[in-house]
Amino acid sequence: MIFAAGLGSRLKPFTDNHPKALAEVNGRTLLELSIRYLQRFGIEDVIVNVHHFADQIEQVLNDNNGFGSWVAISDERREVLETGGGLKKATDFFQGESDFVVLNVDVLTNLDLAKLIAFHRAERAIGSLAVMKRESSRQLLFDEDMTLCGWQNVQTGQLRMSKIKPSLSSFAFSGIQVLSPEILEMPFDGKFSMIDVYLHFAETAVVKGFDHSGNIFIDVGKPDSLAQAAYFFDKL
Repeated sequence: MIFAAGLGSRLKPFTDNHPKALAEVNGRTLLELSIRYLQRFGIEDVIVNVHHFADQIEQVLNDNNGFGSWVAISDERREVLETGGGLKKATDFFQGESDFVVLNVDVLTNLDLAKLIAFHRAERAIGSLAVMKRESSRQLLFDEDMTLCGWQNVQTGQLRMSKIKPSLSSFAFSGIQVLSPEILEMPFDGKFSMIDVYLHFAETAVVKGFDHSGNIFIDVGKPDSLAQAAYFFDKL
């Protein structure tokens, strides 16, 4: 599933008239780059959630035949539900499926997704989150086995813990995750974040971090990051 429903306020003025998913890097939209990234690892059945200028996303997908993938739309036109709410709304699409990948449309990376998937299955986790050692105002906290224990807002000092451990390491979330279907039984409704989901399940189940520090990673949230992405991903 590709999260593409956000307002993209950091990409203004482009997002005053377009969804952030249609911002371009070297002539290709973020939406196309996300779909083709998944294709490189054999994933061709895709769900895309839409809200902001949803019609434009649907039109691009129709005009390009899903860029070669089978693409279903999870419609959030009435209300954007954030990441957790967006995944829960799409639950019916995952009926009968096993593990699945979820990623943000505005993330570009050369992370080897096959390694993340293999890690998830080996660890038998309910969720495996791609994380890095990098600066971010929000950090996930892991123990020495890379088991999720908490979350911290570095700027405000807010701290949320699922497990109390003596020594924790902080990592920034990369917006890419492999999930087991059990996570769809999340006990939340309406608008909420996947971070809420992970902290909830971390109390009783295994949520792992997969450290891919050293990979190229760009959060394409601002116009200057689009230029940076064009430099690093000119061969995509």
